[in-house]
Amino acid sequence: MNWKNLKNPLKALVILAVVAISIASAWPIQQKIHLGLDLEGGSRLLLQLYPTAEVPQITSQVQEETLEVIERRINGLGVSEPTITKQGRDRILVELPAVKNPDEAERVLKQVAVLEFKIVPPNIAAQAQQYLDMLKAPNITAAQRATAEKYVNETAYALSGPVVYSGKDLKGAQAGYQQQGGAPIVLFQTKDAATFGALTTKNVGRPLGIFLDHVYVEAPNINNPIFGSGEIEGNFTAEDTILLANELNAGALPVSVKIIEKETIGPTLGRIDLEESLRASALGLGLVLIFMIVVYRLPGFLADVALALYVLVMVAIFAISHATLTLPSIAGFVLSVGMAVDANVLIFERIKEELWNGKSLRAAVRVGFQRAFTAVFDSHFTTIVGAGVLYMLGTGTVQGFAFALFWGTVISLVTAVFVTRFFVDMLVDNDLATAPALYGVKREEVGIFSRGAAET
Repeated sequence: MNWKNLKNPLKALVILAVVAISIASAWPIQQKIHLGLDLEGGSRLLLQLYPTAEVPQITSQVQEETLEVIERRINGLGVSEPTITKQGRDRILVELPAVKNPDEAERVLKQVAVLEFKIVPPNIAAQAQQYLDMLKAPNITAAQRATAEKYVNETAYALSGPVVYSGKDLKGAQAGYQQQGGAPIVLFQTKDAATFGALTTKNVGRPLGIFLDHVYVEAPNINNPIFGSGEIEGNFTAEDTILLANELNAGALPVSVKIIEKETIGPTLGRIDLEESLRASALGLGLVLIFMIVVYRLPGFLADVALALYVLVMVAIFAISHATLTLPSIAGFVLSVGMAVDANVLIFERIKEELWNGKSLRAAVRVGFQRAFTAVFDSHFTTIVGAGVLYMLGTGTVQGFAFALFWGTVISLVTAVFVTRFFVDMLVDNDLATAPALYGVKREEVGIFSRGAAET
């Protein structure tokens, strides 16, 4: 059996395999396709990075380190599919789709989270704890609140001893509960057990103050030497311990940050945008399918089938790559659909020209695909290059548009040259549909160009 006999069956197997893999990759579509901020709602925050005494200049490395810390913090909040990108040289854009608590996310982003341990005089620890309890009281006056906050946020830190241990020396932290009583606590592990053990051994019976960004957290007495691990106890809720453990694990931001732009998109607005964009895409796609059938008849119908396969493969690519679907990416997808249709138009017009020149249907199909390939490839290649450059140099939603356009153009080139050609060859080679009218050319128009040339 020669290649000519094996070619079409092998092509059919490849197409079926692609269809099966695409369906398996994209199903269920609601779980596999992640919607962006503009379609699902959420928060968009633009952070400005500012130099500090320790870091006098914002460099690309500092920007990258800050981005990594922010990413760890956001992941610790359990936000699904956050988008965190660099903007310019000293800004970071954070997009949080479907975030449940944007205020909490904002607080975590701005928090420097520098953990410090100090040996606190007993009277300072007692006063700080008294003010902490006062802040939780429901009937506290404004003056009492101001006094308590000043002591907890500034005075206790200033009146305590020097820093004897810091959060950067911690190996990890987890939220937990006391074995007796079940009160929420934070468990921590130290990197240098010997140093922490020597510190706590030397200060047994004294309060060890724990400060987060100079804010007093608690000052438990050191009852026994602590080496590899310890506990942070306080008037915590379960949520407090989760957030504190997350901040300790994420580490401190290398520089100070400030939110200079904040935008919140409601889920209702995002749902409306999604419905309208999908409706517009479906309408445009439907008009294209009708146009192809009306103008190009049978090849147009086959091109529509190939286009359906193209859409399926594109959905699978979004699912496999974990890409986030946004309005710009939908725009890139729709634009690539136009590229796919344009390729089929070029090919079918060439086939019609060959029929007008008097060639047989089989020869017209072969020559039409061959002669249209150069124009189809050139138009697709330039778009692929442009989309690739746009993806590498762009940021945020621009990258989403470029990603969809790049892969959409690549797949449209394959479907036009490979899939549509396979469908047409199957009909023509097996003499299943050979009437010229099925290809948009009337029988009396076959050879009209050659007859006109002979008459002149």
